[in-house]
Amino acid sequence: MNSSDDPGQALPAPRRPRLASAALRLATRAVDAAAAQSWRDTATILTLRHELDAQAALIQRQADALADLTRVFEEATTEARIGLWQCDLPTESLRWSDGIYDLFEFPHGSAVNRQDTLACYTEEARRHLGAVRSEAIGRRSAFTLDAEIVARRGSRRWIRITGSVETRAGVPARLFGFKQDITAQTLSAERTRYQAEFDRMTGLANRSVFDDRLAQMSETGALLLVDLDGFKAINDSHGHAVGDACLQEAARRLRAACRDTDLVARIGGDEFAVLVAQGADGPLCEAIGRRIVTAMREPYPHGGVCLRFGASVGIARAAASAPADLFIRADAALYAAKAAGRGTLRMAQPR
Repeated sequence: MNSSDDPGQALPAPRRPRLASAALRLATRAVDAAAAQSWRDTATILTLRHELDAQAALIQRQADALADLTRVFEEATTEARIGLWQCDLPTESLRWSDGIYDLFEFPHGSAVNRQDTLACYTEEARRHLGAVRSEAIGRRSAFTLDAEIVARRGSRRWIRITGSVETRAGVPARLFGFKQDITAQTLSAERTRYQAEFDRMTGLANRSVFDDRLAQMSETGALLLVDLDGFKAINDSHGHAVGDACLQEAARRLRAACRDTDLVARIGGDEFAVLVAQGADGPLCEAIGRRIVTAMREPYPHGGVCLRFGASVGIARAAASAPADLFIRADAALYAAKAAGRGTLRMAQPR
């Protein structure tokens, strides 16, 4: 009897279930591995997203800081009356910051061109700018200059221009720099210079300027000293205010009579000096002296009265005289004119 016919004997276990179990385990492991990878990928994605968020936050902070700096810069440049400019050399196209628009009184953001800008410069400033600009481009160098402009709405200003030349492959390609309103500083410097060099009462050059110019006198120059006749009597009779008005009138007449000279100065109370730097021959000096005497004789209506004063003139030609000696000779000639009856002129004898 076959053993297979024996009902009491156990049958062997089938192999297919063991294979299925192994496949299941492999599948489980694969799923687990995939799940683990997915978690790792998810973690990586989260990490990358966190880093991107942090980077975006940093970029935003930097953008905010830049915007704040830009705002502060604009406010500071506006307060300082300064602006940025650039000019593309091939096309001569311009770009301005708001500060430049304000200086030239153009609408913010409007299209600008170099011709319209140059029209705002005075003729002298335009020539100077052209020369300095051309030299800077030729030398590939920086430049600075002060220029006077008349802005679109008529404001007269002084501006300081600083610029640099940008080159590409050795060829000048762009100019850029700053323009600043220096009107207040310029006017202040002019006032200071005026106070240092001009007589406040008459507006003529003062004694200091006269002394400097006398020291530089050419051998062909001449000095005329002028003293008012009758001024003390007017000052004593009518008071200092009227006397001051007479001095101002005398200065006006002196300027008109001495249009061919190099300097007219007030050197004392009612004393004036006229310098002819060179080419002062005898006939020219005498002609100027006669014009002065004639001009000062004219009556001067003031405050309802007719005032009269005149002038005596002493003249000395420089020749080889030292400045101090030239002054002494002219002063001696002036006293000779007064001694001759006033209202006349005398020429010092040549040395």
